Amino acid sequence: MTVSQIAKRALLAGVVVTSIIAIVAATAGALISDLAGMLGAFVGAALGFALLGLTPLSIMWGFKLGKGDVLSPGFFSAVLGTWLLKFVVFLAAVFWLGDQEWLDRTVLFVTIVASVIATLVTDLVVVAKSRMPYVSDVTLPGDKPKD
Repeated sequence: MTVSQIAKRALLAGVVVTSIIAIVAATAGALISDLAGMLGAFVGAALGFALLGLTPLSIMWGFKLGKGDVLSPGFFSAVLGTWLLKFVVFLAAVFWLGDQEWLDRTVLFVTIVASVIATLVTDLVVVAKSRMPYVSDVTLPGDKPKD
């Protein structure tokens, strides 16, 4: 498996898990505090996925910038630059959404935490199940041989 394939698989798994969390949290939020709870759940799930979904995208982008070398400055600048951007966007979103009356802040918080934890666990499972060789130019059993 290549780095791009692992990142794409993590992104797809994150979409599925975050969608399930959004549906469950929106249902619970609607039962708890009507429309404000449902909106808080949808916004929390969207924010959690948007911030965590940027990680696999930054890895794929950085891998292209680094021309396949994860130790290149291009790879590090893409990944760390995206991390800093995510941090600033998260802080801005939390401060802005904390003052909004049209959503339930408690449901928003719980949904963000649930989506972050679920996406991290999903990423962990995807990476743990990937067959990434420790050395380069090695063909694993069942893989297509490199030409």
